[in-house]
Amino acid sequence: MEFSSKAFKEGKCQGQKVVHGEIMPLVLQPPEPNKGDLESLLFALKENKDWFEQMIINNSAVLLREIFGWEDIHYVGPAPRTHVYKRVWTANEGPLSEFIYYHHEMVLIKECGEIPFVPSFRVTERMLEEFPEAVEEIEEKGLKYTFTALSKNDTSSVRGRGWEDTFGTCIKKLSLSSFVMMVNALGMDLEWQPNGAVQATLGPRSLTKVFDGRKGRRMLFNTVVGMHGKEHSSAMMADGTKLLEHVVKRCEEIIEEESIQFKWEKGDVLFFDNMALLHGRRPSLPPRRVPVATTK
Repeated sequence: MEFSSKAFKEGKCQGQKVVHGEIMPLVLQPPEPNKGDLESLLFALKENKDWFEQMIINNSAVLLREIFGWEDIHYVGPAPRTHVYKRVWTANEGPLSEFIYYHHEMVLIKECGEIPFVPSFRVTERMLEEFPEAVEEIEEKGLKYTFTALSKNDTSSVRGRGWEDTFGTCIKKLSLSSFVMMVNALGMDLEWQPNGAVQATLGPRSLTKVFDGRKGRRMLFNTVVGMHGKEHSSAMMADGTKLLEHVVKRCEEIIEEESIQFKWEKGDVLFFDNMALLHGRRPSLPPRRVPVATTK
């Protein structure tokens, strides 16, 4: 679908890239200076919802610069975040000095979206060019992950949520068996640690995924680089075989080489196709607060 809308005009931003003919991010601006107010924006989005959704799928990222009826996704994960309202949370509130590695949002959860971001299919393409046998072996065997959710929140870490906040529940409101069943339904097995922390094991998980409406592209839909060999997490093949260090390292380099980034401006609203893009966060200085909403 070509860009065609009377409700928006196409703009530009520093850092844009054209990847296989697709503009990332696609910048949309009000068609006229007097159409940049919130009421006009909400009306335009409502009246052009199907077209706008298609623009997100076509370009993977759409930036509104100058609500929706999508179904909410309940956030589950160890990142320290504050619930703002309904589907809206803050982005990771861990130390701004730390780099948050590229990831698809909630990639570990069966129900599955700031800057920089990376077209996931490009990473798969390049990994297949350089390591076809290793990629296909991992794809065949699948992946297994472990991560540790702390006993309580620790705001000094970007993965510092305690296990109750990580899983979005409170043991006081659920029986232990109900809690375990809830987490098992997310595709995890739990092991309680002597210090009160919880170790979660997930797998097997695929290395890549192909999603409908995205040109049959194999997305590198995993968190291998972000979890492999870290203090509180690990990644390996599902049969317990270790991943090749040089393959994981090269994957990390390719992700960085393919990254796209732009400078935030106050008032920006960015829409990501979480099935197509990895995203992360560069270190920065305060103040900084980015509200985030996840939807189906």
